Amino acid sequence: MLTALEVFTTVVVGVMVGVEFSVAFVMNRIFNALPEDSGQLGRAHGGRMLGAVMPFWYIGSLVLSAVWAVAGWHHDGAGLVVTAAGLLIVSVIMSILLLVPINNRGKTWTPENRPDDWKEQLNRWDRYHYVRVAVIIAAFALLAAALT
Repeated sequence: MLTALEVFTTVVVGVMVGVEFSVAFVMNRIFNALPEDSGQLGRAHGGRMLGAVMPFWYIGSLVLSAVWAVAGWHHDGAGLVVTAAGLLIVSVIMSILLLVPINNRGKTWTPENRPDDWKEQLNRWDRYHYVRVAVIIAAFALLAAALT
């Protein structure tokens, strides 16, 4: 049963990493290259869609990692899992304090109501997101290493 938990947790975190990596390095670059207001509208829609799912995914990943850490406490790799869970805590705190406030504003913007500094706010979100992606990649790598 522990092996199933380990694999399931690693897959859930790995897919989350893939989505967030894609947002950072693929989707936002596509949106930024679109003409006129299309990119901003695309990011607003993405913020609404992913903003509804990601809280459950981040918290779920953290809970799964914590359960794995407790269930596998006396197994090899427990320290890696605890460290990964700590990094996932950092990613949740970053999300709540830094990224979600900007996302909550941005997902309501239209070309008619967006603030004058909307590009600066999106650039700030991108910078925070790059750091968060690095954090969750590190967590994923530690979980993958704990499997061996």
